Order: sequence, then structure tokens, then C-alpha cells
Amino acid sequence: MKKDFLALTDWSKAELDQMFELTRELKEKQKNGEPHELLKGKSLAMIFEKSSTRTRVSFEVGMFQLGGHALFLHSGTTQMGRGEPIKDSGRVMGRYCDGIMIRTFSQEAVAELAQWSEAPVINGLTDLYHPCQLMADIFTVIEHKGGYEGLTFAWIGDGNNMANSWINAAAVFGFELQIATPKGYEPDRAVMARAEEMGAIIRYSNDPMVAADGADVLSTDVWASMGQEEEAEKRRQAFAGYQIDSKVLAAARPEAIVLHCLPAHRGEEISDAVIEGTQSVVFDQAENRLHAQKAILATLMG
Repeated sequence: MKKDFLALTDWSKAELDQMFELTRELKEKQKNGEPHELLKGKSLAMIFEKSSTRTRVSFEVGMFQLGGHALFLHSGTTQMGRGEPIKDSGRVMGRYCDGIMIRTFSQEAVAELAQWSEAPVINGLTDLYHPCQLMADIFTVIEHKGGYEGLTFAWIGDGNNMANSWINAAAVFGFELQIATPKGYEPDRAVMARAEEMGAIIRYSNDPMVAADGADVLSTDVWASMGQEEEAEKRRQAFAGYQIDSKVLAAARPEAIVLHCLPAHRGEEISDAVIEGTQSVVFDQAENRLHAQKAILATLMG
């Protein structure tokens, strides 16, 4: 029976831990130059309704290293961009390809695509969730901290798809999460409610210093995501003081590490000194998109 990768909460802790172990194995093989063509002869359709750097490159390179083939499909050059129903596209592409990755706006569209596709569907990003990024993020924490259990994580900034995904991660993996957002920019209420039902330990505030206090991992994202460009100036004013800078970092544990999913607006949500500092693991994190997604692909399509 096929399984999709739409949100972290669709998977158990044990299943995701297995993916982390596979991520480690595949990364070692790639670094050692060992072949690992687990998807030889298989194809991945990559549908993009949102622009991308890391998602496209990491999935395309990942499929190549796994021995398979990736097809880049921009929505504007497909029939989906001309109004073809998602269920029709899903049924066709699910027969052509062994997997589908989609980067789009609506989580509901991704769920509908998965419902009609015979091939597994991977959520490459929606306005609600970014689960592939979280797999890379937590794997980076495992590499640098030896694991995630017993750690305190902090999210500072917008209550966006990344914040929602961190909430899901706290619910699945059981670590403590401290979130600080400006009033009116909180994470999705339904996501918060479900995490609470799952027993997640999450503390919400409007104070970045409170969120950073005693944290082992600090994470943030841009204040205005794709599609919110018109709100950029309004958001700059609302998010003043929500920058991860040396002062906020000093409130965390001395050996805390800093994450950012990129692209970064240096001088806004994160200072240049922090992202280039010794506690930043941002570019290890970016690299791990490749390795974590290869594990997802191999698990779903292998």
C-alpha cells in the first residue's frame, strides 16, 4: 500500500527515526563515493507552483544520485496551469511516474493529488507545512547534538508553514518547543490544537527572549514568505525585535545551535553575525535537504 509524505504527523516517531538512519547511511555513501542507486529506472514528477532553489536542486540531484530521473514541471507550462482538475492530473501522472513531489500554495491541493495518484506524493512545501525541511533540520540537530531527545527548541518569528511544521515535529518526537511570534502572527490554530491533543509540550509567547531562554536550538525564517510581498513593510514593523541576534542567542544555552531554512534576509529575522557565526549550522542544514529527501524518496519509492 502506497504512503504519502504530506505532513510529519502522518508518520510515527519510529518510522521517521528509520528515515533519519537511512539519511545517515545515504549521506555516508555519497561522501565516500559509493553507489546507492536504490531508485534505478524510476522517475519523479516535480510540480512547481512556487519558485525554488533548494527544493528543486536537492530533489533533482537526489533522484540522479539514487539512479532515477526527475522531471521539472512548472505549473504554467502544464495543463494544471490551464485549469485541468487535480484529480485528472494525479491519475495520469501517478501512472506515468513512480512518485510526485509538489511545491504549491494549498495543503488541500496536495491532499487531493495524493488521493487520486497511484504513486506516492511528497509535499515539497505548502502555505501550511514544509515537512521535508523539518526532516533536514532535525537530522542536522542529530548530527550536531547527538540526538533530539531532551533538547529544547525555539522558534522565533512568523507563525508560518515552518512554525506549523515545528509544532508537528514537537508532537511526533516529543521534544519541548518554545515559540515567540508577534500578536496576530501566531501559528495555525488547528495545528496548535492537534499538537496539544497529541501531548506536545509547547510554550507560546510574544517575547523572543522568553522563547530563546535555555534553548538548545534556535530557528527562524523570513518575515514575509512567498505571496506576502505586499505585506513586507507592515511585517517589518510588526516583527521589529524578533531578530535572532547576539542578544537573543546569549539567552540560549552556551552550546546552542542556530538554524534557518533559507533564503535569509540578513539584518531582518537574523543578523549577519549570527548566521556567519560559530553557532550557525545553516549551511549543514541546507546540505541535509539533499540527504534527508533521498531517504524520503527511497522510503516511498524504493
